[in-house]
Amino acid sequence: MTYDRREFQRLRLAKPILAMMDDANALILDIGMAGAFLEHYGQVEPGKTFTLSFRWQGEEVKFACEIVRTTVVRQPGGDGKSSVSHSGVHFIESLGESATHLENLISTFVGRILAAQRANAAGDQASANSAAVLESLGGARRKRTKGFISYRLRDNSWWRVPTDSPRQPEDGFTVAAWEDETELETLCRTYADADEEGRRLIRLVAELSVRS
Repeated sequence: MTYDRREFQRLRLAKPILAMMDDANALILDIGMAGAFLEHYGQVEPGKTFTLSFRWQGEEVKFACEIVRTTVVRQPGGDGKSSVSHSGVHFIESLGESATHLENLISTFVGRILAAQRANAAGDQASANSAAVLESLGGARRKRTKGFISYRLRDNSWWRVPTDSPRQPEDGFTVAAWEDETELETLCRTYADADEEGRRLIRLVAELSVRS
């Protein structure tokens, strides 16, 4: 199945990830399943291809990438330092098990963020349950059920709508039809309690489910 990369959202990293653009250093500022936003030295042209690599939990993650857009944010100075650019890149191909490692990274980061948010507003057990659901969403369970389920929050009530579209709605989230009902009830509660940024992160993790 082909997905328009504009449907996908990126995780904004509080601490950038050190990476390599071929043989040059770079920082990953944002990352999603379809691409990333990088800071790096020098200037590049849209359309340039390269290999982005970094490590996550001891595993090497590599993607063949294409520059989509780029902006110089600091011009070279008299001190001999190169210019600094911010570039949005599209993932062309994952190498080895990189897609799986990236799914784990995103679900783990989002789980931690939302668990911390819930810890400030509710009990620790609720936070732990939410984090566990987010980390397992789109995981190894694979049933023969096809299609997707869209959960829509309207007037403080949830609507469960079967759909053939993987798109994420503005008023809820969409997951694969095989996901566990009990876990999704927890996810609905987490979504209802979250702020707008938290809800965006839940939709980001839900994208892992619809990709599988």
